[in-house]
Amino acid sequence: MTSAIPEGAPIMLRHVIPPARFFSQVSNDIIRHPRLSSDAVRLLTWQLSLPLDAEESLSRTATRAGIKKGAFLRAKGQLKAEGYVHEWRQQGVRGLWSTVQLVSSVPLSETEAAAVRGGGAPVVAPAVSSPAAGRPTGRAAGRHPENTPKGNTSHHQEPDAACDEAREAVADLHHLDRRLRVPRGMLPQLATLAAQWLARGHTADGVRTEIRRSLPAPDTCIHSPGGLVRYILREPPTARVASPPPSAPVPRVARMRECEGERHIQPLLFRPAADETRCPACDAAVQDSPAAEPNERR
Repeated sequence: MTSAIPEGAPIMLRHVIPPARFFSQVSNDIIRHPRLSSDAVRLLTWQLSLPLDAEESLSRTATRAGIKKGAFLRAKGQLKAEGYVHEWRQQGVRGLWSTVQLVSSVPLSETEAAAVRGGGAPVVAPAVSSPAAGRPTGRAAGRHPENTPKGNTSHHQEPDAACDEAREAVADLHHLDRRLRVPRGMLPQLATLAAQWLARGHTADGVRTEIRRSLPAPDTCIHSPGGLVRYILREPPTARVASPPPSAPVPRVARMRECEGERHIQPLLFRPAADETRCPACDAAVQDSPAAEPNERR
């Protein structure tokens, strides 16, 4: 039988025995992820192999796995950028701050991660009839609900114009800064966050200005640009409505009028009480004059 392998090509042999115990099921999407380094994959798979009640932090896992500090920070940033790791800072009853870490076997958005943290329904992978050994399957999270929600849900629906503006706010971020090479797979997630900013009164240019303003120093390397942008847009503040500038005070001379009387050698300005055209002195003189016309008397 003639072999189909070209002459000189390496011959790959695999000898795989499925373990009977003490093993973990890991998705091929993680093992073959194009944007996760070997340290990130090792860190994630190690965490997923731990019992659910284990309270081992990511840094402790990195120490046990022999991952140095710099490599650990890069790996952690990659996992956060791809949605496998989420972190929150919280303050205890004694005022001490602590970090809550969530590790997931599937990518989660900020909203989905917050739901899992709050005790919501866990995100499960869809049932398949055969092991996932080929192309990566679609994300298990973010599917539409099977039942249409009842009641007024208009606040969850965005007009096409708002969606386009949100996508515009996070599109081509590398034009803002060459370090912001965001993976295309993260753009829908970032557009959702940008839409929350727009709903609070911000503009697309305002969102991009906030991203640019929050970037680190120009000489600082950004290892996870998508995760950084997601962190910047995580909590949209209410847009400040610019108050109108205070009206300038009217000069006193603008409220004065030149007297039309004939008693003055030079023009005289006076402040009228109503619509009179003569100063009080000229007006009194006219009233006291016997030759004054009746319509000139007040």
